[in-house]
Amino acid sequence: MSEIHYKTGDATRPATGGRNIIAHICNDIGGWGKGFVMALSRRWPEPEKAYRKWYSEKSPPFELGAVQAIEVAHNLLVANMIAQHGIRGNSEGPPIRYAALRSCLEALSEDARRLDASVHMPRIGCGLAGGTWEKVEPMIVATLLADRVPVHVYDFEAPASDKAI
Repeated sequence: MSEIHYKTGDATRPATGGRNIIAHICNDIGGWGKGFVMALSRRWPEPEKAYRKWYSEKSPPFELGAVQAIEVAHNLLVANMIAQHGIRGNSEGPPIRYAALRSCLEALSEDARRLDASVHMPRIGCGLAGGTWEKVEPMIVATLLADRVPVHVYDFEAPASDKAI
């Protein structure tokens, strides 16, 4: 079994050859407008358009644990993974749904193996979804890495021009 390759950089710009899949999580209410999705939308319109169409048509079923893969360039796909219930936490906890994330990662692993692709992502589920990396990382190990899918996790560093002085 391999290990997660941690990098500082932009997860929307995979730095490996071959086929690549950029994975991120989405909510189950059709909302797209904060967090990592904004970086995706700045690069490509297709992931947001496909997500919104999927939400409105509900076909295939738009539900927790479902994954939608969208080709955005030659050898590059974006995986919209529904693993967040709503957009705000409540008495049940944060919006992330770990069981749904596990299902998404299992499906993503199958796609990555079939396509002979590596997977690139920010620390999924640990931003607006309110999850913890201590819970997410073992899921990645048990799914993608167990299936020998190369995984690259990016910690974003803003360009020098974007940093406060």
